[in-house]
Amino acid sequence: MTKIYNFSAGPAVLDQSVLVATAQAAKEFNNHGMSLMEMSHRSAPVMDMVAETESLARDLLNIPDGYQLLFLQGGASLQFAMIPMNLLGEGQTADYTDTGAWSSKAIKEVQLFGNVNVACSSKESVYNHIPKDLNQSDDAIYLHVTSNNTIYGTQWHAFPKPVNSNGFLAADMSSDIFSRPIDVSQFGLIYAGAQKNMGPAGVTLVIIRDDILGKVNRPIPTMMNYQTHIDKRSMFNTPPVMSIYTVNRTLHWLKENGGIEAMAEKNKRKAEKLYAEIERNPLFASPISKEDQSLMNVPFIFANGGDESDFLSFCDGRGLKTLKGHRSVGGFRASIYNAMPEAGVDALIQAMQEYKNQ
Repeated sequence: MTKIYNFSAGPAVLDQSVLVATAQAAKEFNNHGMSLMEMSHRSAPVMDMVAETESLARDLLNIPDGYQLLFLQGGASLQFAMIPMNLLGEGQTADYTDTGAWSSKAIKEVQLFGNVNVACSSKESVYNHIPKDLNQSDDAIYLHVTSNNTIYGTQWHAFPKPVNSNGFLAADMSSDIFSRPIDVSQFGLIYAGAQKNMGPAGVTLVIIRDDILGKVNRPIPTMMNYQTHIDKRSMFNTPPVMSIYTVNRTLHWLKENGGIEAMAEKNKRKAEKLYAEIERNPLFASPISKEDQSLMNVPFIFANGGDESDFLSFCDGRGLKTLKGHRSVGGFRASIYNAMPEAGVDALIQAMQEYKNQ
């Protein structure tokens, strides 16, 4: 049977050990005689599991004191509105960097709650690079970045700093959290949908610094208020328990495999191999500025035209799945998150070489 490698941008590949553990928990959780899906979220086994997941995340990311960690629902898309609703007062300004489709959606939402200054944009060049020259507001409450752009394949390799000394950095890290070391103390808020790099869809991780809360006067709906979920330890309403458990197993897997530092080395090696083949192979080209190329999502195109469906079919027959580029840009895209084994990247490189030589 052909080995399958899933290059999907999300929902994305999970390690086999994580899938097996999740499947077992769906049948029976830790010898409790029932499925995890049947158990009360307020039962001791479930609450202990959620607490352990938080502890693993804090340990792996080296989260300092003074930060809350939440497991919420609604994906990163809900955070686009929840962040300014909680943190940006009426008439106040936030700076946003426009580096892709998801940052553009975030910019649309913030306008409902305050003023937005687009500090930089690479839209005119089809988001093929990360602008370095930011035009920030002196009084911006926060500066928002999307750390990695899944559609266009760019990534912030060094994060900008707010010019307002009282401001803070907020980041959507949905597609590269846990893939490389970060200094959490640089940020006031980090959020990430799980379905890219740490689990399935259904749960969103939010890391938020205590001192940025409680500074807006507007009425906030209960479910949209960060303080609601802080007070109830992410248990105000029924959380997505199965999704959190899969995150739990993924973080265990990450820790057992050397943690974030070891994973970052592996991810860099995988990406360098693939980018080298794209550069070497005359059939293919990268549309992305070299200094901003993502280590997670690698888009590539035919250098001089070709039959995209034929190449995708060629790869599919070799077990290389979901390599089609996003519908807005076409071409191809290989998402090589933590759980993508190096052998998967090697198999793709071999297919690219064989396609050239046929």
